[in-house]
Amino acid sequence: MACLLWVAGQNKMNMDTKNRGRRHFLGTAALTLVAAPFGLLGDAIAPWAVRDREAGEFAAGGPVGGRLDAGAPVAGRGGVVGNTPMGPLKQINAGLLNVGYAEAGPADGPVVLLLHGWPYDIHSYADVAPLLVAKGYRVIIPYVRGCGTTQFLSSDTLRNGQPGAVAQDVIDLMDALKIKKAIIGGFDWGGRSANIVAALWPERCKAMVSVSGYLIASPAANKVPLPPAAEYQWWYQFYFATERGALGYDKYRHDFGKLIWEIASPKWAFDDATFQRTAAAFDNPDYATVVISNYRFRLGLVDGEAKYADLEARLAKLPEITVPTITLEGDANGAPHYPDDSAYRKRFTGKYANRVITGGIGHNLPQEAPRAFADAIVEADGLAG
Repeated sequence: MACLLWVAGQNKMNMDTKNRGRRHFLGTAALTLVAAPFGLLGDAIAPWAVRDREAGEFAAGGPVGGRLDAGAPVAGRGGVVGNTPMGPLKQINAGLLNVGYAEAGPADGPVVLLLHGWPYDIHSYADVAPLLVAKGYRVIIPYVRGCGTTQFLSSDTLRNGQPGAVAQDVIDLMDALKIKKAIIGGFDWGGRSANIVAALWPERCKAMVSVSGYLIASPAANKVPLPPAAEYQWWYQFYFATERGALGYDKYRHDFGKLIWEIASPKWAFDDATFQRTAAAFDNPDYATVVISNYRFRLGLVDGEAKYADLEARLAKLPEITVPTITLEGDANGAPHYPDDSAYRKRFTGKYANRVITGGIGHNLPQEAPRAFADAIVEADGLAG
């Protein structure tokens, strides 16, 4: 495994007063990942060389890599972002959970399962869903465990956030909804779950769209120390490793979430109403516990549950992903990310394409560039034939 190496470049962005304060907090260097073990990059990764802006869509069957503009504005670009109504939520018992989810589109349409990240919620896909519904897809967007209206069925169940458990929830939801196979898209935590399902249950995943590439990792790999500049990017994980961090995150979960939004998407002009709509999902009583559990497990500070041991052992081997895949990256992602897909491309052995979305797009790519994300879903479906 290679170590994380970073290159510091002077940040030349013009900033308003709010951004200056944030950049002072972050320091003046903009850090870019150039090599890494598959592991710590759980919240970021990717690039290439053609541009197709016609209708803001990808050129299906085009070259393996390319650079695309976010396209013409839709209800998710600039100013007030992502205000498309999600409609009434549904609830269903699935595995250990009562899962809250949004659903739209024809009941007999090809299923698209969209998985959100941290600290985000289902509204990351508010403007993606109608674009897919217009093309005949049935779109399902669940809240991850401990977030929004998703609740544990039993008070005796461990509030465990380990990635294997979170991915198992996806399979349990598909079983409960009687979905045999779906196109799965995700970013951040949701991207990791999509990767895991595609790798370990390929018969359930028709195709995948993954923001930031290959996100499967192991706690053992994450124990390898990194150069100081790289470690600095993971400050919140080390904060979460302490009791002070656990208490602080529980108390300031909204403030913390907003700070991460600002850091991870420095050019995203979201307004307070957009953030508050998502932040309401953070008030789930199990939210902070699940988040802390996830990051402590990933750093190897806590053990996972025994029932997921076999699953985690398979993930530790960094399994290949054989299903057709499109990987995406924003050109203004403030989270740690690879400058291109060379570090992980070999992990995708099926049909594959890598896309960088330009126009100041950050970490929350589906909400910041909904048309580009929807187009990637359609393209991945096309790759699957």
